[in-house]
Formats: sequence, structure tokens, C-alpha cells
Amino acid sequence: MTMDQLPSPCISICQIDPASELCTGCYRTRSEIASWRSMTTDEQRTLISTLHDRQTEITGISRRTRRRSRA
Repeated sequence: MTMDQLPSPCISICQIDPASELCTGCYRTRSEIASWRSMTTDEQRTLISTLHDRQTEITGISRRTRRRSRA
């Protein structure tokens, strides 16, 4: 990983669901998994946002909003 790349969204639950063709751990397609390292940081950020939306759609659970630290 270079300094300008984001960490992979993989959570080490690597199983492709045959019906949706999405990984049951990170909600990426096979092609998204394969192309992660060649994506720009902006493309990675866009995909991560898409993954959060997919997860919400599939599970019905939306992600928590981050709290800002009080400094």
C-alpha cells in the first residue's frame, strides 16, 4: 500500500455469495476486489461509500456516524 492509497475494506470473511455475486464480508464484487490496488484514492473513497450503501441495503443496518473529538 502506498501512502496515497486507503486500506482495503477486506475484513477477512472472503466468500462470494452466488446470488448477489458480492463478497459477504466486504460487499465488493470480484472485479472491485481485483482492481482495488490500481484504483486512485478518489475511486477507493467512492467505492467505500458504495460499499456502505450496499451493506445498508442488504442488512438494513446503517452505519454509525462518527463523533468528532472534542479538542
